[in-house]
Amino acid sequence: MRVDQRLIAEMIEPKTRVLDVGSGDGTLIDYLYRTRSCDARGIEIDMENVTQSVAHGLPVMHGDADHDLADYPDGTFDYVVLQRTLQAVERPREVLRQMLRIGRHAIVSFPNFGHWRLRLQLVVTGRMPMTPVWSTPWYTTPNIHPCTIRDFLMLCEEEGYIVQQWLAIDEDGARAPWRRSIRLANLFGEQALFLLRRADT
Repeated sequence: MRVDQRLIAEMIEPKTRVLDVGSGDGTLIDYLYRTRSCDARGIEIDMENVTQSVAHGLPVMHGDADHDLADYPDGTFDYVVLQRTLQAVERPREVLRQMLRIGRHAIVSFPNFGHWRLRLQLVVTGRMPMTPVWSTPWYTTPNIHPCTIRDFLMLCEEEGYIVQQWLAIDEDGARAPWRRSIRLANLFGEQALFLLRRADT
């Protein structure tokens, strides 16, 4: 499991209903089912990953976040997870709205485009940065909406979402010692994780 997946799993209560949007090979779904007795299922856009997940007995359907979340009734899930996919969807604001319509909680993880290495590379080289987290060239990357931790918090504030928990971590999983400072987390955190709910729930 990736580090962000393990931390996401820690945010999820046992025996809850979970939808993993962009579930990849189903690792998180399998872990939640085996270790936390969750009713976990997934949506994945990559057909090869869907086939692999189904072959391992995991309930994963072919679909994508931008179009298929609208088909679910309100309040179907306790948690809707979007792991490292926010920056790759066409309409991030609408995807978050749908996640918090169909789920009581949303858990979102994304690579932080505000990390100091990315800033420095852009200033020094004048080119789009490349790091282990941002590892594809600009002309092939699926990341069409990169954002920073501060950008994401501003969106949550505009939409009226309550941030119940947040973490900034490096790629190796070390939690940032600047946990109480968004400004420092935005500068030094390679990835961010947020647990959200609507203000009216």
